[in-house]
Amino acid sequence: MNNSYENSFLSKSIFNTQNIVLANIGWAVLALLYFLLFSAKVPGADGIESRAEWYVIGTNIFEALAYLAAGILCLRNWLSPQIVSGRNVWLLIGLGMLSYFVGGIIFGYTEIVLKDEPDVSVGDIFFVLTYLLLGAGMILAVASRRINLEKWQWLIVLAIAVFGSLLAWWISMQQETPTELLVAILNWFYVVSDVVLLIIATTLLLAFWGGRVSQSWRMIAAAAFSLYIADMWFKYAQGPNYQSGEILEVFWVFSGVLFGMGAALEYDASLRRTRRTSTRKRA
Repeated sequence: MNNSYENSFLSKSIFNTQNIVLANIGWAVLALLYFLLFSAKVPGADGIESRAEWYVIGTNIFEALAYLAAGILCLRNWLSPQIVSGRNVWLLIGLGMLSYFVGGIIFGYTEIVLKDEPDVSVGDIFFVLTYLLLGAGMILAVASRRINLEKWQWLIVLAIAVFGSLLAWWISMQQETPTELLVAILNWFYVVSDVVLLIIATTLLLAFWGGRVSQSWRMIAAAAFSLYIADMWFKYAQGPNYQSGEILEVFWVFSGVLFGMGAALEYDASLRRTRRTSTRKRA
């Protein structure tokens, strides 16, 4: 009776997986509409075109809440003993999401409140942590699963690795070489990290395809692809006249949303697997 009551309660709770996924999709759609409708630059009193400050604040809110929610959902997986892919995997990814949330808040405060756009800021500490934690979590997910890809699947991984590397290299070559060593190191760290995450995400996508938790890892792979797109655009668009809020920056929001959806789907799949196992044992 207790199990029946628990299942009934979870199915009716506003925080069930279906509602979480729908809320994430709704947040992504709202963000896309917001970027599409209000991202145009308008001439100011000095005749220089720029985006409204309220619009830039809004983009930061969309991004921050997406990563905060993703972090909470990933840590919920970490707290669940039934999670299929391993609790430490979700701990690392969750901490990565929260690090990105903090980094984004600092970046937004520096840009909007302090009216400053330094090449290196305190926010970079948290962005670097994000990539290290995400990379470690995703590598741990790969290591916990025996990789047995077909030749054509390895060719896909290789093709994406080559394409991602060449695109990142070409974009990097379009930018002026930084004179400060720390700035140059950070720039290359972000580029290499994006490519590495792209390769790991592709491997995970193919390795988990058709498995018990395939849907969740499709979302995680899509999240890594979205992060790559947004980062590459940011690096390409950077310059003396760059202003936050370009349309492709919505992929940062998509990335946070997809990480959150992946965490929610994994949690649901793990609970269902546990219930089936428990039912078979009672039978």
